[in-house]
Amino acid sequence: MESVFIGTCACNYSKYEHRFSEDLKDNFDNDARRASSLLIENRILLDCGPHASDALHIVGVGLEDITDIVITHLHPDHFISENIERIASAKSVPLYLWVSEDAELPEIKNVNVKRMKKFKTYNLSENIKITGLSANHDPQVAPQHLLIESNGKKLLYACDGAWMMTATFNYLSGSKLDAIVFDATVGDYEGDFRMAEHNSIPMIRLMIPSLKTKGIIADNTAIYLSHIAPSLHKSHEETVKIAEKDGFTVAFDGMKINI
Repeated sequence: MESVFIGTCACNYSKYEHRFSEDLKDNFDNDARRASSLLIENRILLDCGPHASDALHIVGVGLEDITDIVITHLHPDHFISENIERIASAKSVPLYLWVSEDAELPEIKNVNVKRMKKFKTYNLSENIKITGLSANHDPQVAPQHLLIESNGKKLLYACDGAWMMTATFNYLSGSKLDAIVFDATVGDYEGDFRMAEHNSIPMIRLMIPSLKTKGIIADNTAIYLSHIAPSLHKSHEETVKIAEKDGFTVAFDGMKINI
């Protein structure tokens, strides 16, 4: 399951807006983060916010190559209908748009909307399955975390959302995930008021032993940190040094992974 982070930022990215350009194509600046989004096998897009279509161009993927967009929730840093329509308009066949069953959507041309029931698994292709899981985030924006499975490999994409809901925790019990992409909006400190919707690095540290106890992860599970708020973190380089002590990998725009 080859993937690339085309965005790794929380919603306070405005001061970096001028750096979201093709200038970054061959020289990525790890502190210039676009709105969070993950591209899987160059055709499945997890979230489509304000920078998604430009970010696809930067990593060399055509809009027409995207077959499916899966939305974690409807906040504007993750869901911009105009960008979805821009991608859909580049295609000769309808784009599949996957959302939580309770999502309230505007009309978007040339899309086939697929509504996902929580904890029900759907086939995106012959080798990729996806399951929407309950997420601890604003219920008004139809949040879901995403379990992606391909050829026996399992990736949990958990942006946005803090901790883990009971139903999700129990559903994943014994899963032995190969990788998790955690919301890491908040930096390496305690006491932030966002703890009901977003993780800090200390919160992720606390979760890891419990996830191992339930067999959700193993010692070799890759832990990636994304959805990073630059104003709440130190520089990318400093954050990498903090995270590597716990075995976490700090994602950056343009980072490629193979699960």
